[in-house]
Amino acid sequence: MSSRTADRLTRAGTGLAVALTAHTAWNTTRLRRPPAEPPPVRERVSVLVPARDEEAALPALLDCLAEQVGCDDLEVLVCDDGSTDATARLVREASARDPRVRLITGRERPPGWLGKPYACHQLARAATGSVLLFVDADVVLAPHAVAATVALLRGSGLDLVSPYPRQVAVTAAERLVQPLLQWSWLTTLPLVAAERSPRPSLAAANGQLLAVDAGAYARAGGHAAVAGEVLEDIALLRAVKRSGGRGVPCDGSQVASCRMYTSWPEVRDGYAKSLWAAFGSPAGAAAAMAVLGLAYVWPAAAALRGSAVGAVGLGAGVLGRYLTAEATGARSLPDALAHPVSVLLAASLTVTSFVGRYRGTLRWKGREVA
Repeated sequence: MSSRTADRLTRAGTGLAVALTAHTAWNTTRLRRPPAEPPPVRERVSVLVPARDEEAALPALLDCLAEQVGCDDLEVLVCDDGSTDATARLVREASARDPRVRLITGRERPPGWLGKPYACHQLARAATGSVLLFVDADVVLAPHAVAATVALLRGSGLDLVSPYPRQVAVTAAERLVQPLLQWSWLTTLPLVAAERSPRPSLAAANGQLLAVDAGAYARAGGHAAVAGEVLEDIALLRAVKRSGGRGVPCDGSQVASCRMYTSWPEVRDGYAKSLWAAFGSPAGAAAAMAVLGLAYVWPAAAALRGSAVGAVGLGAGVLGRYLTAEATGARSLPDALAHPVSVLLAASLTVTSFVGRYRGTLRWKGREVA
């Protein structure tokens, strides 16, 4: 490659990085957040927890749900999705202490269903609330989390809100990869347009904490409409949009936290199970990774060779990560400085995901993913 071509790529990548970071900065000013002091909830809320082999995490969530304030009419349904550990026993014990808690014993999956969508489907069918609040078993909730999430849903006039929990990252692998969750949609998704637009393509959501109006959920077809989707949370929001509803991701760092994975093998396997579905096709994934590489890796490499333009691009990428972290309660420094490495690692995980997909080796919690 000629030096002229390399310089052109550096300038293009730097311009793209600056533009994307400017978009990130704008999005952080438009980001919806649950209120710190929500009003009392005047309707019935169904908290729905799909759980498979969650004996380590579930007690903390059940304790959090027992301590919720501002929501007097609350039911907590936990679907034991074929667990081989003490998950069901823990729910029964919680139910003995708190009659609002009820165990749903998961049935065998019908053909065409993946595990989590079917667990959520069973939970929703048993729910009696006008608000359905889906919560993953490894999420930790603040005492006002349920009331604040319902206030966000009703106060915004939306049909679905997804307050992203603060992503707890401890090990190096977690700190490199986990911040990309919020960074990805704060950087690429125009939040105002996504909130108003019926286009399913303008959608991001996180099933760790997701609230949906029960009527809108039913009109969208519920989880039956996303039965075979690995990324069922995003697919559910797209179904809501197709049925005339609206929804958007929000900052949930003040109401919830979640440590998804605790080691590199968990990070690798956790993302491998789903990244193949995030881009629509291998060509879409290749295009997305090429754009991210141009914006965040190429300028960084040029900066290391002494390019002032590349240094601007590197700085823009780091600033975008820093702004995201500050807006979502994550660790900002020094982690943001490693953003080019994070992008490279994301590309590697995407390749791993597609390879596993086509070899048929992707598994999660003892089940084939696809």
